[in-house]
Formats: sequence, structure tokens, C-alpha cells
Amino acid sequence: MPENTQPSPAEVEAAVYAIADRSRHAARSMGRANRALKDRGLRAIGAALLERRDQILAANAKDVEAGRANGTSAALLDRLTLNDARIVALAGALENLAGLPDPVGNVVRGQTLPNGLRLRQVNVPMGVVAAIYEARPNVTVDIAGLALKSGNAVILRGGTAAAATNEALIEVLREALESVGLPADAVQTVDQYGREGANVIMRARGRVDVLIPRGGRELIQTVVNNSSVPVIETGEGNVHIFIDESASEDMAVEILLNAKTQRPSVCNTVETLLVHSGSTVLPAVAAALSKAGVRLHADDRIRAALPASVESVPATDEDWATEYMDLDLAVAMVDSLDEAVKHIRTWSTGHTEAILTNDLRNAERFIAEIDSAAVIVNASTRFTDGGELGLGAEVGISTQKLHARGPMGLTELTTTKWIVQGEGQVRV
Repeated sequence: MPENTQPSPAEVEAAVYAIADRSRHAARSMGRANRALKDRGLRAIGAALLERRDQILAANAKDVEAGRANGTSAALLDRLTLNDARIVALAGALENLAGLPDPVGNVVRGQTLPNGLRLRQVNVPMGVVAAIYEARPNVTVDIAGLALKSGNAVILRGGTAAAATNEALIEVLREALESVGLPADAVQTVDQYGREGANVIMRARGRVDVLIPRGGRELIQTVVNNSSVPVIETGEGNVHIFIDESASEDMAVEILLNAKTQRPSVCNTVETLLVHSGSTVLPAVAAALSKAGVRLHADDRIRAALPASVESVPATDEDWATEYMDLDLAVAMVDSLDEAVKHIRTWSTGHTEAILTNDLRNAERFIAEIDSAAVIVNASTRFTDGGELGLGAEVGISTQKLHARGPMGLTELTTTKWIVQGEGQVRV
């Protein structure tokens, strides 16, 4: 092919299908690998990340510089950026994964029938898992590690914004796997084929077993609406915290600061605050958030109750529906738990909702009446995370109800099969 000539759609399709076929071959090897070998692979990847961090950070610097030049928002730049501490954290997450039980072969249930047949339903790998995601190089390592531990092969599409970083990471991943005797093709990418490569992956039913999109609403809906491959939908996080009238001021301030400002660019960051009209904590909470640089989008009642030193802008319906992923927060006043639940049911994306309360009955009602993947009482919404919940890492946070819901760890990357053992029985 002449230099600088783009491959045709047919050529891209053939190349991506070849990648998928190699992944399926690698998946068979991964499905047979025992825990000890998979754990050696994870530890080898972690060690390689630390050993080659300079190469990874240099590649990442190119992506970040290009992002700034293209006007990428501060929130997205934060997602894109790797630093020494984040690489150390990725290696630590892989070590944690290696320490977790292997889900493959776990017996979900079993029994012996009256006719003597012995039944077991066991967890088995999905096979070939594909992931399409945006500008988050940490996801490259997280998804690969989870897929490998659960006996799968993975195909990654990490987006143009992180192209250099992902290329460096995938090179490290593949070489580390080979070093312990696992197939390098257990981790592959279609980044080199751009958007058309992603389109082909979405059409690769029969070659790819499951597809997981992770990113903003536009990306997720594109995958859901166009994929013939089964999709596990990870949803955006329009996350709510409700402060009821019994919540203490110190707890409310500390939790809101953590939930909004610790890392505002991620999906478990609070985006809407609901305050009971009988609560007295609003001035302190608003002042602390404002001091931390948070811009409040407030309804009329909240604006009237704010201290004079706290600036705000009027909220609109668009604010209640917005996942800011930045230092912005929508704030509304409600007169009851019922009103708070109604607001959440109207605007929530089903990700995470929290209540701050010292009233046990309110806590129990909130848990019972809120239908989201995670419901939290008296803690930060930042805990809706695979690593924080003891899953080692996460592929994403599913807001759907079929197969997987909430942070998706090792078990969520397996399916089940029935094993039936007999001694000559026939059906009558």
C-alpha cells in the first residue's frame, strides 16, 4: 500500500476480523490457564509498568500536550494524564488482582437429582471481551488485568486522544505476558484502525463475545445502538447526594468536599446536591465547596439561603440532567425525603445515590426506594469503585440490570455453564 494511503473499509474489516480470530485462539489458551500462571502474568505486567514508566510517561506527555493544543477540557486532561503515582497505583491494583480468588471454576450451585444425575453450574470465561473507551489509559491496564485473571482475551479501542500512551502500554502488556508463557494475543488493540476499527468490532458478532463501552453518553449510546455484539452498558454518572434534616454539619462538609473535589472528572463524583429545607448545614457546606473552587448551579430557594460570600448561578432543567465531570454542582432544596426521591427518579442515570442522615428510618427508606446500581448511606459516592469495594479493579460501572450491575470485576467477566454427570441415565 502506498505511503500515507488509508486502508479501505474492506481492508480494515479483514484486519480487525483477523485480530478477533487471533483473540479467540488466545482465549482458548487463557481459559485453560491455571490461577498460578495468570497471577504470574499479572505480576509481570505490574513489574514491567514500573520498570518502563519513563517510556510510558514520555508517550503520555505527547498525548497530554496534543490534548491541550486541541482545547481539551481540564477534566478530560485529568483523565488522560498519567504520572508516577498513578503508574504505581496501576501496578498495585494488578498485585491486588493477583491476590484475589480465581472466579473460573467457582460452583454457583449444584445438586444430585433423584435419577442420580450430578449437576453443577460453574463460572467460565466469556471468551473474547472487547472494550471501547475514551482518553483513559488507566482503563487499558484495568480491563486487561481483569480480563486476564478471569481467563479471557481482550481487544481494546482506547481512542485517538490516548493513542501514544495506549500503544506504549499495550506493548508492555504483551511482552510481559509472553515472558511468563501466556499468549501475547490475549491483549490486542484496534486503535490503529481508528473509528472504522471500532465500527468493525461492533459488527464482529461470533468473533467477539461481549462488548463494553466506557465513556460519555454519546460513546455509550453509539455502541448500544449500533452493535450486533452483545453489550454490557456502562452508564454515565449523574450522581446525587441528599442531605436530610438530621445530618450533622461536619459529616456533610467532609463528604461533599470528597465527593465533589477529590477527582471531579470521574463518574462517581457527585453532580447534584439535594438539601432538606429543615437542614441547617447548607451555609457551611456551600462555603466549603465555594472555597474549594466549586461553582454552584442553584435553584431559587438555595440561592436565597446561601451566605452572601458564596456565589452561584441559577439552575435550569439542563443542570439537573448534566454530568459535569468538573468543579460544578447542581443544588436544589426539597421539603421531604419523598421529594428528594422523586427528583432522583426523574433525573438519575441509575449510577450512585447517597443519603446523609442520622435517622435510621430515612436511611432504610432511601435504600428501599432508590433504584440505582449503588446506594450509599453516610459515605462519599467516590466509594462506587471496583478497587474500593474489594474487586481489585473494574471494567466499568454497569447501570443496566441484566447480567451485571454496579462495578464490574472478575466475576462479571465470566458466564456460566452447566456440567451434568451421569452413569448411563436416559430421559423417559
